[in-house]
Amino acid sequence: MSGHSKWATIKHRKGAADKRRGKLFAKLIRQVEVAAREGGGDIDANPTLRTMFQKARDNSVPLDTIERAIKRGTGELEGVSYESVFYEGYAPGGVALYVETLTDNRNRTSSEVRTLFTRNGGSLAEPGAVAWQFERKGVVILDRSVDEDELMMAALDAGGEDLADEGDTWRLTCDPSYLSTMRDALADVEIAFVSANSTMLPTSVVGVDSTEAARAVLRLIDALDDHDDVQDVYANFDIPDEILQAAAG
Repeated sequence: MSGHSKWATIKHRKGAADKRRGKLFAKLIRQVEVAAREGGGDIDANPTLRTMFQKARDNSVPLDTIERAIKRGTGELEGVSYESVFYEGYAPGGVALYVETLTDNRNRTSSEVRTLFTRNGGSLAEPGAVAWQFERKGVVILDRSVDEDELMMAALDAGGEDLADEGDTWRLTCDPSYLSTMRDALADVEIAFVSANSTMLPTSVVGVDSTEAARAVLRLIDALDDHDDVQDVYANFDIPDEILQAAAG
């Protein structure tokens, strides 16, 4: 799964320097708002909100902006009502895609997501066609310079399930309900991390063995990512590092 994890890291670093930070902010704010609407505005009592709050803060969303989003979610301020809709499909080469959206107009979003798949060589599938190929996990990406033994000790006590060497990074996984606990445990021992998110990991992968094929897959993923309603795109590809670097460049 190294290629898949490597792409997640590239996306994070690319996003951190993205000139379209306003679009990223809008997506994060929407996630905070929906989490507050579904589970209440108390961060301590709503683990999903706590995760979304921290994700927004990690990406430098102003605190007052986050607080207003929470109030819109709880109904204290007027706001748009969003619903979660998931789309499943395939990128060129048979790579499975699982697309998470938050929308205030299901028909519009469905039509536009279908068009993005079609225009970029993919195909939209029926619900359930690819969802079984993914599982929800908390994933923490850390710089490879972090001491393995120290990291293992902190992670095991906080619910860590697996630590994988991804070349220049570590990939630490846990049950998503332990993600906040994991963040706190790492902070307590002053271990910095690149990112910490609840995500969908593939249970099996599809190999992509050429730069041209990789570009076709990533082109569709980028097109979906750029859509305002799309919050995350999960894929089950495995692209060798040298091909991934060439395709992402």
